[in-house]
This record gives sequence, C-alpha cells and structure tokens, in this order.
Amino acid sequence: MSKEEKRYDIEDRLIDFAVRIIILAGSLPKTRIGGHIANQIIRSGTAPAPNYGEAQGAESRSDFIHKMKICLKELRETKVWLKMTMKANLIKPESKVEPLLNENDQLISIFVTSIKTSKSKNQKTS
Repeated sequence: MSKEEKRYDIEDRLIDFAVRIIILAGSLPKTRIGGHIANQIIRSGTAPAPNYGEAQGAESRSDFIHKMKICLKELRETKVWLKMTMKANLIKPESKVEPLLNENDQLISIFVTSIKTSKSKNQKTS
C-alpha cells in the first residue's frame, strides 16, 4: 500500500467515524442532558477528520505533529463522551456504542504511533 493510499485510508476512516458520531448524536434522547452530550460529541467526534486534512498540508514536521496532537486530543475527548453515554444508559442497547468505542481506540492508537514516529524523525533531523 502506498503512502497516498494509507493517508486516504485514515482520512476515510475519520470521515466514516465522524458520520457514525453524527448518527449516534441524533439518536440521543431529546432532553437537556442528551442535547448537551450530542453537541459535545459532535464537536469532538467530527473534529479529527478536518484537522487531519490540515495536518496533511502542514508547513513543517513540527506543524504536522502539532495538528496530529489536536486530532488525538479530540479523539480522546470523544472517547470520554462515548463512555459517559454508555454509563448513563443514554443509548440502548450498549452494543450500538461499543463498535464506535472500538474504532475510537484504534484511531487513538494510530495517532499515538504516528506522532511518536514523526517526533523521532524530527529529532533525527534537528
């Protein structure tokens, strides 16, 4: 798989993840709490895709690392919102949230690894 294919694979996964988050948010209860969590999870869960797009156009390796860290931060926040949704029993059955949580964990792992790799390359060139 080429670098271009890998890049678009992650981008596609982030977009698919964002769409799944939007759908999940739409199925939250139409209550004050449901609305609050929906707004927050939409913000954090849809942010990694466009931020990843920005990272692809980074002006330097440091800029790339910074933008990738923003993606990671948003993914970690989304994980917390997903866990809250499950613990508060806002989505039933829980099995609707578990695949999203699993994808979130996989994306976090990908970003952690990518950031570490980029940092080590950055140190070698400085």
